[in-house]
Amino acid sequence: MAGAWTPLALVGIFLLSSLIILWRLELMSHRGVEGTVLGTLFMPYFSGLGNLIFIGVVLQQNGPAREVAINSWTNNLTNLCLLLALPALIWGISLDAGSKAKKAQREFKVHRLSLALTIVAMIFFTLAVWVLGQDGQIDRFDGFALVGLFLFWQCFHIFEVLKENTRQGKGWHPMIVVDVILILMGSFLTLFAVDSIVNELLQRSDGFLSGQQLGLLTGWLMVLPNAVLAFYYAYKQRGDVVYSSQVGDGHICIPLCIGLFAIFKPMPLPDFMAKGLIFIVVIAAVHLACVIFFKSLPRIVAASLVAVYAYALYVQLSGGLA
Repeated sequence: MAGAWTPLALVGIFLLSSLIILWRLELMSHRGVEGTVLGTLFMPYFSGLGNLIFIGVVLQQNGPAREVAINSWTNNLTNLCLLLALPALIWGISLDAGSKAKKAQREFKVHRLSLALTIVAMIFFTLAVWVLGQDGQIDRFDGFALVGLFLFWQCFHIFEVLKENTRQGKGWHPMIVVDVILILMGSFLTLFAVDSIVNELLQRSDGFLSGQQLGLLTGWLMVLPNAVLAFYYAYKQRGDVVYSSQVGDGHICIPLCIGLFAIFKPMPLPDFMAKGLIFIVVIAAVHLACVIFFKSLPRIVAASLVAVYAYALYVQLSGGLA
């Protein structure tokens, strides 16, 4: 499918589609969609669209199921360690209201509680995959269970949003429908790019840029939209959106992507996955402590997360996670 398209051009198309998504999501934030809601209910689907498309492409091309698990793990690890830490080091990520007004303080406290609950959900979902994968694979029934957990979590979020809008007597701007339609139209660029990139990698059998590193390379690729979101909203001093978008995107990979793939094809888990999932749980717990106790991501913690990510990457590339 790639034809005359070079891998660099395909990555450029992927980034272009991500920028289109960012443009419309930013407009949605001015149409009555609050930051935490935007980051947990809307952004994960659109920033994680590449991951969902990746599942379909691997199934269609009968690609290695093991690489889907590596893709999801790499995506979540990069979100938690790198894409939250780097913006925190550059601009800082604060979850404080920045105002002494009681209303602003109350709203930000509610947002922090919502964010803390989202991180707890990430820990719960990751542990669920860990438990279900104790036999070395995620089968069809495990997949249904994981997708069911994710859908229940989304129903809970929708209920909370509708309840809050009912209490405040407000609704969303009707133009949000147009934003969603334009985002979906831009997603066709994502579909073309991901399909072509996966096909290009699978055709290469040797070297780092080959099918041997499909999960790792596509995991990095899929976080590019999240990187754009993280750096943009950190620059805009919207720490709530930065945090909720990265954590919410993690739910798309674990459990949704792993569950969806397993429904159609059993997924054998890599040997490192058991330890890798616990690794993510520990990192998520660190973020939970920062949200609750520090109301920010301290720079010293951010620097430590970058170091942890570098170490995990070194171990993986050296074969320790093979």
